[in-house]
Amino acid sequence: MLDVGCGWGSFAIHAAREYGVRVVGITLSPSQAELARELVAAAGVGDRVEIRIADYRELAGETYDAVASIGMAEHVGQSQIDAYARSLFQAVKPGGLVLNHAISLMRPEEDPLADKFTMRYVFPDGEPLLLSRVQLAFERARFYTEHVEGFMADYAVTLRHWHDRLDEHLVEAERLAGAERLRVWRLYLRAARHGFDVGYTAVYQLKARRPA
Repeated sequence: MLDVGCGWGSFAIHAAREYGVRVVGITLSPSQAELARELVAAAGVGDRVEIRIADYRELAGETYDAVASIGMAEHVGQSQIDAYARSLFQAVKPGGLVLNHAISLMRPEEDPLADKFTMRYVFPDGEPLLLSRVQLAFERARFYTEHVEGFMADYAVTLRHWHDRLDEHLVEAERLAGAERLRVWRLYLRAARHGFDVGYTAVYQLKARRPA
């Protein structure tokens, strides 16, 4: 399996440990890759998980039985979403599955770049798209859509847990991240939760298959 935008390796570790999957995780962040490799080793799955610093557009013809992209597509943007879907199509073997999980806008009239606070302080260059636009990109890339699931209500609950846990550890959080960053994230987590509560944003999971 290929894990596009693998972050700190949580999904790759889970897939390897629970299902015996061999995973290549890619990220653009050297610091993420460094920590992910440490966590992979600590989890005892170093023989099944490889973490690389790489761009999804530069996979050099490698193909995989399955591809997962979790929390990455919202950083691709309108101008690159079709190229992104084509890259995933090329990365998965015929008959293989792709799972795309990403934050989505819910209102077509909204500008995805209008949230200046989030764009400046939390997700620079982030651009969440409508589910219909993401699905169109997958269809243009010749994928067959097999399943779509929404997690808007679930993610609102998740964000409540996140900001409550942060508030329970404010002293430690400030020590690790500093007062300014702590203020940003306390505000952001509440604003993001509100967005899911009122139907401004959602998380959608799209499962698609490359035709055999």
